[in-house]
Amino acid sequence: MATVLSVSGSPSATSRTARLLRHLDDRLRGQGHEVTTLDVRTLPAEALLGADFGHPAITGAAARFARADGIVIGTPVYKAAYSGLLKTLLDVLPQYALTGKTVLPLATGGSTAHVLALDYALRPVLSSMGAAHIVPGWFTVDKDISTAADGTTTLAPAPAEALARVTDLFSAALGGRVTGHLATVAV
Repeated sequence: MATVLSVSGSPSATSRTARLLRHLDDRLRGQGHEVTTLDVRTLPAEALLGADFGHPAITGAAARFARADGIVIGTPVYKAAYSGLLKTLLDVLPQYALTGKTVLPLATGGSTAHVLALDYALRPVLSSMGAAHIVPGWFTVDKDISTAADGTTTLAPAPAEALARVTDLFSAALGGRVTGHLATVAV
């Protein structure tokens, strides 16, 4: 099937955004896709903030984008926009790094007041980078994501079902087989 790069723009190692992405990664793998991950926080800050386009970590990240058929981009929303960490990565990638790619944008945040950040802040940047198809994304409120003591992440039923639908739409756009088992979705 397709190769998918799953990108977390969260600066936190224990981020709800990253946990949400890892669940969606598992769903995409179950649909036959090869999924690799990129946590932007693991890239060298000096390369990102210094816009060191030739730094091996930056050229390596750009190569990972180039190899992928599809990109899932997840970000927490801060101040009604996607994270600054994600912005620094997008700024150092080649201008048309998303040319020919199918992209699924996802966001997490403290309240539904930030839901439009996907459409008004992130989507225009992804489009300007040449994305062939940006499927409808999804915003998940932080309170709908919980983690048990054993590390298991769970979503409230309505967001779990909605995320399954957008993930399946993304998979179908990539040519994947869709499971159609929305009721069995757990994060």
